[in-house]
Amino acid sequence: MSQSSIIKVIGVGGGGTNAVTHMFSMGIRGVDFAVCNTDHQSLDISSVPNKIQLGPLLTVGRGAGNNPEVGKQSCIESIEDLRRFLEPDTKMLFVTAGMGGGTGTGAAPIIAKLAQELEILTVGIVTLPFQFEGPRRARLASEGIEALKENVDALIVISNNKLREMYGNLAMSSAFNYADNILTTAAKGIAEIITVPGYINVDFEDVNFVMKNSGVAIMGSAQAAGEGRARQVIELALNSPLLEDNDIRGAKHILLNITTGRNPEITMDEVGEITEYIQQEAGSNTDIIWGSCVDDDLGDAISVTLIATGFGQGYKSRNDQKESRVVIDLDDDDLQSSEPINSPSSSVVELDSEFISKSTRQTEVNGQAVTAREERKPIDASLFETRNFQTRRPLSDGKNLIESENTPAFERKNIRLDQINPSSENAMSRMRIYMDEDNKPELKEGNSFLHDNVD
Repeated sequence: MSQSSIIKVIGVGGGGTNAVTHMFSMGIRGVDFAVCNTDHQSLDISSVPNKIQLGPLLTVGRGAGNNPEVGKQSCIESIEDLRRFLEPDTKMLFVTAGMGGGTGTGAAPIIAKLAQELEILTVGIVTLPFQFEGPRRARLASEGIEALKENVDALIVISNNKLREMYGNLAMSSAFNYADNILTTAAKGIAEIITVPGYINVDFEDVNFVMKNSGVAIMGSAQAAGEGRARQVIELALNSPLLEDNDIRGAKHILLNITTGRNPEITMDEVGEITEYIQQEAGSNTDIIWGSCVDDDLGDAISVTLIATGFGQGYKSRNDQKESRVVIDLDDDDLQSSEPINSPSSSVVELDSEFISKSTRQTEVNGQAVTAREERKPIDASLFETRNFQTRRPLSDGKNLIESENTPAFERKNIRLDQINPSSENAMSRMRIYMDEDNKPELKEGNSFLHDNVD
C-alpha cells in the first residue's frame, strides 16, 4: 500500500466503495484511495488498488446484512489493517459512506475514531438515503450520523433527496451516479485546495485551522463562464446539491479557493465581488481565508470551492429547525403567590330603578385597598320627551310639503315675533363716556357703536 500522500480517502461499505471507485477513476491530485467492506464481491469489482476486507472471520465476506452492529464489530476485527493504511504519514482523512445500511453506518464511526486517536484531521462526507429506500434506512442513517459526529472534526452531509428535487425523476442508475459525482466533487474540492499550488496559496494548516473540531460543515462548489461569471459562480456554489443545508449565516470561518483559467484570467473586481457576496451572506463577524490558483483547462471559466465551519455545538440544519415553544407550568410552586389576591367586587344595576348607578371595582394597589365610590346621576326626563308632533310631521305627501314651504320658519317653530321690540326702542344706552381735555370723564350723546349709527 502506498503511503506517499498526507491526504487519504477511504470508502466504507457498498455506497462508500462505489463513490471512492468513481473518485479514483475521475482523479484527484495528491490523494491516496482505499476501500473497505464486509462484502468481498464489492471489493473485487472496484478498481481502487488499496482494499481492506472488514470482518473476514465474522462475515466470511458475505456482507453485514443491513445490520450496523455487524458492520461495527467487523471493523473492530480489522482495525489493525486500517491502522497500517493510515500510519505513519497521514495528516488528513476523508471517510466516505452511504448511511442507512450495515457496513457504512456501523464501521464509519469506528474508522473515524481510529483516525482521531492518530491525531489525523478527519472529515466525514456521507449521504442520506433516498426517500424510496424506506423509513428503516432513514432511521439507521440518522443514528449513524450521530455516532459519526462524535468522532470527526468536520461532517458534510449530502442529501440524495435533493437530487430528486433538482433533476427530477431520474433512472435508478443515473440517480446513484449523480450521488457519486457529488461525493467526488466534495472530496476533490477540499483535497485540491491543499494539493494544487496557487498564486495565493492555501495550505494544509489553513484547512486544519478552519476544520479542526468544527462540527457540522457546509461546502459548496461551482463553475461558471461568460458575462457575470463572478456573481453566477458564487450563487451556484451556495445553492449546490452538495448541501443538506446551504445557509452559511453565522459561520465562524470560511475557507475559499478560487481557480481561474487564463482566457481571461479573473480580475480583482471579480474576486472582490465573490468575497463581498460571501461576507454579506455569512455576516460581518465571519473570517474568510481565501486562495487562488490557475488551471489552463478552465478556459474562460472560474471555479470556486468554499467550506463554512464553526456554527457552534448547537448548530442544526435550518430545514429542521422549528420555532421553540415556551411552556410554563402553572402548578409550579415558584409561580405561586404567598399573598392573597383580593377578589373584585361588583354591583348590580336595576334597569327599573329611578337612578342608574355607576360603580368602580375595589382593587388592591401596593397592598392597600382602595374603596369603591358610587356616583349617582339622576335621569333627565326631558331627554326622553316626545318632540312636538308638528316638528315631526311627515312630508311624504305633496300637500304637506307645499304647506310647509309656504309657511315661514318662525311660524312652523311657533316663535312669536310680535314680542320683539323694534331697534328704535333698544334698551341700550345712547350715551357714551369719553375723556375731556383735562383728562376728566364726561358723558356725551350719540353712541357710534350702536347699529343705528354705523360709522
